[in-house]
Amino acid sequence: MNDDPDEHDRDDRDDSGTDTPRGSIGLPWKGTWGTDHRGSSRFRRGRVIAVLAGLVACLLVFHSAVPNTVARLGSLLETFLPWLALAVPVLLVAGLLRRSVTALIALLLPAAAWLWLFGALLLPPPGEPADLIAVQHNVSDVNSDPAGTARALLRERPDIVAVQEVMPEALPAYEKTLARDLPHHAVVGTVGLWSRHPLGDVRPVDIKPRGIGPGWNRGMRATVLTPRADVAVHVAHLPSVRLGPSGGFSSAWRDESARLLGTALAAEGPSRVILLGDLNGTVDDRGLDPVLAQVGVPGPGFAFSWPASFPVARIDQILTRSAKVVRVRSLPATGSDHLPIAARITL
Repeated sequence: MNDDPDEHDRDDRDDSGTDTPRGSIGLPWKGTWGTDHRGSSRFRRGRVIAVLAGLVACLLVFHSAVPNTVARLGSLLETFLPWLALAVPVLLVAGLLRRSVTALIALLLPAAAWLWLFGALLLPPPGEPADLIAVQHNVSDVNSDPAGTARALLRERPDIVAVQEVMPEALPAYEKTLARDLPHHAVVGTVGLWSRHPLGDVRPVDIKPRGIGPGWNRGMRATVLTPRADVAVHVAHLPSVRLGPSGGFSSAWRDESARLLGTALAAEGPSRVILLGDLNGTVDDRGLDPVLAQVGVPGPGFAFSWPASFPVARIDQILTRSAKVVRVRSLPATGSDHLPIAARITL
């Protein structure tokens, strides 16, 4: 029997020197923040975590420096760039477990970088009234309920609706349903535009990359004659990108089509322009730079649109020139693998 009271006191202490009742589970970060049993202080511990935090911050700020020469890794990173925010809570938990002041301070870098890039998207939209409500949707070529999809788009009370992957057998259903509120429309290939206001100067826009066979028509433009002003509206569906173990992030056709679309937008001159389309890329993806050089990025809202089951990126876009998108948001799912997006636009 050990009757030494000091020995009992030592038994009731944990390895860190703090009092912990027997049978209880203490939170890891509530132990000592001083020197550990290896002699490392709270400032020397967690240096690997601090380096990882700095790396995440560099990827956010200098993402354009990641080369596209190998498997287009730069575009792949930029497609999912907002999701680098998930690294912050993971590294935060690691820093708390290590009881590292250095790691926690370093985490301010990626948090600040993310807010600098995307914080404005979290702000509430301005209260200014909209001149136009636009809806963009890739309706899917295997959509089994085109009429239901069209009714869903009309719930937003839009002034213009752009759609892609409109198959000939589904076109009558879209025409009949959308004509109730949007009597003016034009279709070129598999892309279409419906409008509350009259359309003029409707024509196809050639955005077909080399190597794609005939019958591929995914670009059009029309002049929408609104009461406020005439607006050149482009509807586009750029080629899909592919992600695979052999070719990496394959976007060559998409990038070439984006260059052709950028040239077409530049040809509009100083007129007001609205671009609606499935661009198969986010506004952070450098592959869309030729397009973004002609139109501005939208206002508040992430509006992730793909895939519909668990949206992780907005590859459907509503972009403008000499007009302003004051808010963009995603709409409820339809029979497509994309979510529709809606934007409020001031002219």
